[in-house]
Amino acid sequence: MAKNHRSDRPSAEPVSRPEPGTVLHRLASGPSRAARITHTEHLPPREGRHAVWPDRIRSEVIAAVQAAGVQHPWAHQAQAAEHALDGESVVVATGTASGKSLAYLTPVLTALLDGSEAPNGRGATALYLAPTKALAADQWRSVKELSQPLGNSVRPAVYDGDTPFEEREWIRQYANYVLTNPDMLHRGILPSHPRWSSFLKSLKYVVIDEVHTYRGVFGSHVAQVLRRLRRLCARYGASPVFLLASATAAEPSVAARRLTGLPVVEVADDASPRGELVFALWEPPLTEMQGEKGAPVRRTATAETADLLTDLTVQGVRSVAFVRSRRGAELIAVIAQERLAEIDRSLARRVAAYRGGYLPEERRALEQALHSGELLGLAATTALELGIDVSGLDAVIIAGYPGTRASLWQQAGRAGRSGQGALAILVARDDPLDTFLVHHPEALFDQPVESTVLDPDNPYVLAPHLCAAAAEMPLTDDDLALFGPETEGLLQQLEAAKLLRRRTKAWHWTRRERAADLTDIRGGGGNPVQIVESGTGRLLGTVDAGAAHTTVHEGAVHLHQGRTYLVRSLDLEDSVALVEEANPTYSTVARDTTAVSVLETDVEVPWGEGRLCYGSVEVTNQVVSFLRRRLITGEVLGETKLDLPPRTLRTRAVWWTVTEDQLDEARINPEILGGALHAAEHASIGMLPLFATCDRWDIGGVSIPLHPDTLLPTVFVYDGHPGGAGFAERAFHTARAWLTATRQAIAACECDAGCPSCIQSPKCGNGNDPLHKRGAMRLLTVLLRGAPEEKPEAEGEPPERVRQDPVPEGTAQPVPKGTAPPVTAAPPIPEGAGPPVPPVP
Repeated sequence: MAKNHRSDRPSAEPVSRPEPGTVLHRLASGPSRAARITHTEHLPPREGRHAVWPDRIRSEVIAAVQAAGVQHPWAHQAQAAEHALDGESVVVATGTASGKSLAYLTPVLTALLDGSEAPNGRGATALYLAPTKALAADQWRSVKELSQPLGNSVRPAVYDGDTPFEEREWIRQYANYVLTNPDMLHRGILPSHPRWSSFLKSLKYVVIDEVHTYRGVFGSHVAQVLRRLRRLCARYGASPVFLLASATAAEPSVAARRLTGLPVVEVADDASPRGELVFALWEPPLTEMQGEKGAPVRRTATAETADLLTDLTVQGVRSVAFVRSRRGAELIAVIAQERLAEIDRSLARRVAAYRGGYLPEERRALEQALHSGELLGLAATTALELGIDVSGLDAVIIAGYPGTRASLWQQAGRAGRSGQGALAILVARDDPLDTFLVHHPEALFDQPVESTVLDPDNPYVLAPHLCAAAAEMPLTDDDLALFGPETEGLLQQLEAAKLLRRRTKAWHWTRRERAADLTDIRGGGGNPVQIVESGTGRLLGTVDAGAAHTTVHEGAVHLHQGRTYLVRSLDLEDSVALVEEANPTYSTVARDTTAVSVLETDVEVPWGEGRLCYGSVEVTNQVVSFLRRRLITGEVLGETKLDLPPRTLRTRAVWWTVTEDQLDEARINPEILGGALHAAEHASIGMLPLFATCDRWDIGGVSIPLHPDTLLPTVFVYDGHPGGAGFAERAFHTARAWLTATRQAIAACECDAGCPSCIQSPKCGNGNDPLHKRGAMRLLTVLLRGAPEEKPEAEGEPPERVRQDPVPEGTAQPVPKGTAPPVTAAPPIPEGAGPPVPPVP
């Protein structure tokens, strides 16, 4: 977004920017610090290439853009605007801070200005979709600033769950640029479309920001929400053009087409200038502590990041530390505040945490403090990755590989957004993938970003959206093509389940409850669990129902705004976790057990004497205990048993088997077989994010020396979402490269018997027992020796989707092909898996 050229620092601070190389040198100057930098990549500055705005952009809009400090557009901005004006949907896939928002805003503002001349003053409208509330609010501020010279012709408004009810009617009737998120579109706007009729019939443009985040099950849900939107727009006589913005990604037009269901033109040649970027890979040192089974333990990425954030704050370097978990963000902020208070109490107040689950007023206050420069350092979850414009940041710390190269570069791009040089540091966690990456920089800097994986035809995704669409407007045969090839079969099953009823030529929703409530598009599952302070009754925040078993179980440590709480009870029926303030010297990590049953094998190919397979499975998972780990060092202090109900998940998996002859060749005897399989499973889960757009939370795994369905030693890796998310399928198609990297990661680790950097998992339900590092290496060597050279798929086509009928919870039985589930039993969050989709009533 265009910004006036001004400093956001408090006036007491110097305006001059430190050189990124100088900042890194200072960070590395302490005892043993320099040895922690395994690689430094220098990306040189780049000159920009200007163009001219298309002549169809209104002169008033061009004047407003120039008043905001942008005299001439970059070439990619002008090109994207031209496509939009031609009525072509377009995706702009260029780097962070390349001006993507201006590329779509100029045609949008032109259309709104034209529409303001209509008799009702709203002859054209536009809808903006962001994956987070914070990004929508940030874009609203930017649009308000940019469009100020246009007067009342442009009336932007944020419409989300935080919007006061008294403002919502005005927005429906008068706003012509509505900024919201897919969740509100799904639950609020589309089910109430008659109240939005005047807005929808004039809808000219739909802007979809941060497209690279719409992947897996979440992206598949959003794809169906957009199809519902297109259907209702057609009902009111509108056919909006889609304008999409994405971080650099492989085949962005393909992902955009799958997301929208429309042809999309691609603009990916980034013509914007770029300041120097110094990118350091940082590996924390080994400690004197011993982990499980006596394995060496590295200093945690959390502790290392807190140190770096503290040092940067002392230097006056404006920084954001990106952290993968809410708990991690809170902990890093607390540690940094404590250490800064020892130096200067005023500095401690200039560091904070930012994460999901905060109350709206807390989020807004933090965003304002960051914009104003009151905050100097922030420990944040991905909410700040997704495009919040924070001009003037000098450095970014990334605490653990974020799962994809696209996210890595998006986070690194938060610094240097005013064109100055920037520093980015990736701090490796003690796990196989992070260890591999900091010692193989070519995997980060010499490889293209990943393709976005999503599957709108997943029946677990599609079924509830067909119900929602029927509730919005009866479904007809004309709608079958819009929703995809699985639609006709699913409609018959939904009718048999008495969720839909066919009358004449249309299917109608039959229930009294809201059909849009059948599914949470983010896969949270059920109502969010409220976190309540037991002594006062004060609501501290919420957590997704799917994550409650692992994060707010009884005895869990919960961090909120720098304060520490212990969970005293978890009531799953009432969705309430009661907590009380405490000061424990440890953190907690849940442990679970998982079992897998094969439902149907879609495709199998020979790997030597063994087999590589892809198909449908049922996973049964149960959280059984939690570990208490000492803060900073991660030392295990003890384990406490839990009594929580099991959950089941029907999903897609890739699995491989080995024969007795292969075991003999690998010198694997029965005593070490379980440990070798288990170690290979852990390492392969850790490495899969390098080959699919997922992270460890999206996937899970199980290994067993004699599986009852295959009758052979078997390793499974599965998607952690009902119906699958496309990750296991990607693993199947890249199995040779994936498992080769897995073996390399194990072999390169310097430990003797296995450690968190290679084969240990912090979430292992068996306490990382048994594990056999050398056995895993020999086993993978023999397995790869028999791998086919070509992709394991028939003539380059992906395997046919297997559809399943639901079975009662806790059962595992074969299901014939040709049937599809409109519903699913309540699924688990298995080891390494993300939150599940809730059941359909």
